[in-house]
Amino acid sequence: MDVHVPAPITRALARRGVDVKTAQEDGTTELADDRLLDRATALSRVLFTRDEDLLAEARMRQRTGRAFAGVIYAHQLRVTIGACIRDLEIIAKAGESEDLQGRVEHLPLR
Repeated sequence: MDVHVPAPITRALARRGVDVKTAQEDGTTELADDRLLDRATALSRVLFTRDEDLLAEARMRQRTGRAFAGVIYAHQLRVTIGACIRDLEIIAKAGESEDLQGRVEHLPLR
C-alpha cells in the first residue's frame, strides 16, 4: 500500500487475512514514486495506489520495458473504499503476485 491509501482499506484487508504491507510500516513514505515502485518490486509485492503520478510511472515502465512487480490503481473519487476492499481481496486470494508482474490493473473490477 502506498502512502495515499486510506487506513480503513488496509485494516479491512488485514482482518480478511490478506497479507498487506504499508509504506508507513516499511518506512518508505518519503520515497519518490519510481523508488517506491522499485522497493515494491524488490519485495515482490504488487503496489496498490490511488496516486495518479505513481500510475504514470507504472505506465512509463510498461512503455519502456522496465520491470516492476505490478500496480493496482483506484481513482480517489470514483472508486469507493468498499469497492477497493472487495476487489483487492478478490485479487489477493484468487491469484499470485507473479500474475500481475509488469501489469497495471484498475479498480473496480468488471
